[in-house]
Amino acid sequence: MTDLRYPNAVVHFGVFFQGVNHSTIWSDPRSGSQMHHSTFTQLIRTAERGLFDAFFLGEGLRLREQRGRIHDLDVVGRPDALTELATLAGLTDRIGLVATQNTTYNDPADLARRLASLDVLSGGRAAWNVVTTDNAWTGANFRRGGYLDHADRYERAERFVDLARRVWDSWDGSEFAPVDSDDRFFDVEIAPTVPRSPQGHPVIFQAGDSPTGRDFAARSADVIFSAHGSDRHDALAFADDIRRRVVAAGRPEDDVLTFPGTQIVVADTEGEVEEKARWVLEQQVTPATALSLVGQVWGEDLSGHDPDGPLPAHDPVIADIDGTRGAARQGHDPRAIAQEWRRVAEENKFSLRELVLHTSTRRGFAGTASQLADELTLWVRSGASSGFNITPFLVPGGLDDIVDQLVPALQERGAYPTAYVGTTLREHLGLRPPLTRRR
Repeated sequence: MTDLRYPNAVVHFGVFFQGVNHSTIWSDPRSGSQMHHSTFTQLIRTAERGLFDAFFLGEGLRLREQRGRIHDLDVVGRPDALTELATLAGLTDRIGLVATQNTTYNDPADLARRLASLDVLSGGRAAWNVVTTDNAWTGANFRRGGYLDHADRYERAERFVDLARRVWDSWDGSEFAPVDSDDRFFDVEIAPTVPRSPQGHPVIFQAGDSPTGRDFAARSADVIFSAHGSDRHDALAFADDIRRRVVAAGRPEDDVLTFPGTQIVVADTEGEVEEKARWVLEQQVTPATALSLVGQVWGEDLSGHDPDGPLPAHDPVIADIDGTRGAARQGHDPRAIAQEWRRVAEENKFSLRELVLHTSTRRGFAGTASQLADELTLWVRSGASSGFNITPFLVPGGLDDIVDQLVPALQERGAYPTAYVGTTLREHLGLRPPLTRRR
């Protein structure tokens, strides 16, 4: 029998509106524009009706490209996260508002002010998803270019977060003191412009999976996102590792929550589960997308290749890539990947697209509401996660089945809130006060 470390724990949900991906089905007639305000409004109102803790906006500072051209098989275009969340703050009452913001190409005085403003205006519901960037492709938008060494990105991020926290602490509503810093990253003197919100500081989220990223989260974050959202044993190993690092950083073991990113497909009957999950996958991996994904490994444009034919007969091109696309190749041997893919394709008589579908099948959860409620409850109560950051496969209606079917099933098991706890995001998540505000 599974050891339930936290037998009374409840499931937390966040919804992740991605900035770049091919997993959101944009070709379906029911999908909305990722640039139209009504899409964001419908999605966040559904999430708040379902008592979700937070609404996350992914963001990038440059559109995704492939071989120098805008990549038109993914989401194209994205509004500024803080601008969009500010408008949504006035249309909602309780749900948290999480902005993905970059520490490499922002400045502490400006970003700390904008995040604090959102936090104050929303009544203590703001959060910052801290991300880093070191590539010259993104840096081309800025005077600094790609100046930042890869090894420095987390050091700068940690200094950035520390400086922002000092700014948020420097005005208690009646008086303030300027904040100064003089090191190799920041030479500034900052005077705050807004007081602290009801939750003290915006909640800090972080999504690094490398050892350096995990240590950064253990020292600085309140919540860590993870890519371990399909296999419970894998997720538990990740969560245990984070707990060990949190304790090593001098914090209580449960001081950092883990939220794996995942997809959830709810079907009415057991017989419909596999059919619906297969439909979702086939809509996500179109023939053109399959060619693009294989083209990342082969290092060339395969748009003229037959997706229903075999994998390319020649070996991948071995060449440096610029990071604009091709994450499938970074840190991997493309010829080794191709060799393994050919073996799987030959054994199963897969076409190119069938091979991509086969290698993409382990994405999140699929089941009836009752099956999913049992599984997600087990994840949280066994310690594998604190909750889940859900990427809807269809926007804006992709949360409807989750809110209308799965949430009630979890509530019947006593594994999901029946009302918001308090008014701030920090209260919803059961977090302690900000690190710098503890006695």
